[in-house]
Amino acid sequence: MTEAADFGAIVLVVAGGFVLALASTKLTRILRIPAPALFLLVAAVASDVWPRLGEAVSLMTVERLATVALIVILFDGGMRIGWKRMRSAAVPVLTVGVIGTFGTAALMAVCAHWLIGVSWIVAGIIGAALAPTDPAVMFSVLGDKEIGGRSGTVLEGESGANDPVGIALMIGMIELALHPGGSFAIVVKEFVIEMAVGLAIGWVAARVLLPLLRRAALPDATLHPLGALAAAGVIYGVTSVAHGSGFLAVFVAGILIGDERAPYKADIERFATSLASLAEVVVFVALGLTFDVSSLGRDHLWRDGIVLGLLLAFLVRPLVVGTLLLPVRLRWGERLFVMWGGLKGAVPILLGAFAVLAGVDQADRVYGIVFVVVALSVLVQGSTMPLAARLLGVPMQPSESGHWQFERYAVGAGSRAAGLAVRDLPLGEGGWVQSVERDGVARRPRGSTVIEDGDVVLVLAPAGAAGTLERYFGGDAPG
Repeated sequence: MTEAADFGAIVLVVAGGFVLALASTKLTRILRIPAPALFLLVAAVASDVWPRLGEAVSLMTVERLATVALIVILFDGGMRIGWKRMRSAAVPVLTVGVIGTFGTAALMAVCAHWLIGVSWIVAGIIGAALAPTDPAVMFSVLGDKEIGGRSGTVLEGESGANDPVGIALMIGMIELALHPGGSFAIVVKEFVIEMAVGLAIGWVAARVLLPLLRRAALPDATLHPLGALAAAGVIYGVTSVAHGSGFLAVFVAGILIGDERAPYKADIERFATSLASLAEVVVFVALGLTFDVSSLGRDHLWRDGIVLGLLLAFLVRPLVVGTLLLPVRLRWGERLFVMWGGLKGAVPILLGAFAVLAGVDQADRVYGIVFVVVALSVLVQGSTMPLAARLLGVPMQPSESGHWQFERYAVGAGSRAAGLAVRDLPLGEGGWVQSVERDGVARRPRGSTVIEDGDVVLVLAPAGAAGTLERYFGGDAPG
């Protein structure tokens, strides 16, 4: 019974933690603090109060948890952005996400070297860790908001695009640290290979996954969301084995299928968003448990972290991002909103963990500094994003996510649907014709299938659209 009791205690702690995390979402709305900040700080304090909590979670475990969480978060974030939105802001997203990451890493390396006295290699590792913004925090802050203009798309797209860039840059910097005789060409080579392979596999994966989503007939409708997320895991795994950026591949695949129509796609998106929220909780709690808050007093870690965090928020990011956005058509309010919105989170801490696991010089100091910068960014920048939007004239309001349901309609004589191809039916974004029953036989239609009088059409559409569709098709199906 000892093993059962021990495992029961683990289940109790984990399940209780999730219940408290869900309950804390109400608290974060009242206090205007992003949920990731609360999870991170409470877990860090808890691991100091109860040391066994921290001992139970190794950095290797955290790295793996964070990897799985980012797969889900980036796939969900890519689908929410979609290709249409991404294409409208592709230039600023790629410019800020790629060039901006290198520029931020370089300037932060200079600041770290001159202000806190670390070597250029260690400074480069700090710069690489702090350069990317974090999709978990960004999607948490902006995910339930509709933001007017392109600024929201730029911030969300940047947070997805610069993570693969930052990870490739960190891997290159670690290689450089472990092989002092090498040159910066190692970093460039690693970056080019990872980005090219990740982009190519992500594009191919989307082309393969989309027909499967449209035509796969699983025995239970609830299996479709699980299948889509399993496919995201396969995309990451294949890309990583091919020495590419699995995170970039997953993000690209999500973007390319985000606007496409497929049955059960609304269910897939809802499930992915819910699981991404859960993954966010897991990764921030796990990251918090690995950090020893009492270590901040050693070597002035808290001071170094605050200095670098303030420089990053008020000087480095505005300088880099503001310069890169000069040729882009944005209102000044939107420019300032993007400049302020460089939220840090799980990815920088994960990159700091990479340095610790690799055993590079002063890795523990790097990890502590990154933790302080992340906590400062999420608390200060994350909590003030709605205020910044109001002051800068950027429209931000809660988004409305409707429920979807299947409805059957009989095509009446003379109805507006009769004679139209399925692809021409005005079903709205995400609407889908699941089957067309003709002469007693139900068939899976193609886009070119023409609707005829007497057909019975099974439609997946938003709840509330039933009245409009009923009038369009001519009436409900009998029985």
